[in-house]
Amino acid sequence: MLTIPQNPAAGLASVRERITVAARSASRDPTGVTLVGVAKSQPLERLRPALAAGLADLGENYVQEARAHFEALAGQSFRRHFIGALQTNKTRDAALLFDWVHTVDRLRIAERLSAQRPESIPALDVCLQVQIGGEASKSGVAPAGLAALADAVAALPRLRLRGLMCLPPEETEPARQRLWFAELRQLSEHLNANGHRLDALSMGTSGDFESAIAEGATHVRIGTAVFGARV
Repeated sequence: MLTIPQNPAAGLASVRERITVAARSASRDPTGVTLVGVAKSQPLERLRPALAAGLADLGENYVQEARAHFEALAGQSFRRHFIGALQTNKTRDAALLFDWVHTVDRLRIAERLSAQRPESIPALDVCLQVQIGGEASKSGVAPAGLAALADAVAALPRLRLRGLMCLPPEETEPARQRLWFAELRQLSEHLNANGHRLDALSMGTSGDFESAIAEGATHVRIGTAVFGARV
């Protein structure tokens, strides 16, 4: 029998309280921060109680795992976010399965998502993943190429360009964490000053989401702090 080390409903309540405190400390409305529960490698026995406790957004890193989760959770209402690296051979499934894709990092991926998004459902909300910190091991468009990619993606018919996403270098000091998140916020502000209407900053995970909120995060992607350690 699977032993669950944490009560996901309690974990959800704790993270929500931390989000509230962080938002108010930054003079922000806590309702402006969406908690995306990261389901990566988490069993259904942990996802179900969090959804029952009011988790409204579920994030998935792998298309195949997401399909299995969504089929098992059929009948439950939640927004579906793709937050992993997306390969071209998975775009058709992603275009069908998700409400949001946070990790668009090149035009080819965006074009395929747009072409494969059914006309019968709303346009797909997307964020552009930016390679903050220049780490070769992480995906993302370089800041120098961001404006051109944003212009091209915004013109695609079945997508709605909502914002930017990042996975910055790991830092333990809040001041260092905030520097990376401030860079993404400034890139978003620059795009908006040049005609875009971005309203989403997807940044912050279990170890740094409070720093991300201080710099304007609208979506924080939280896994272990809600569900416990992955199995």
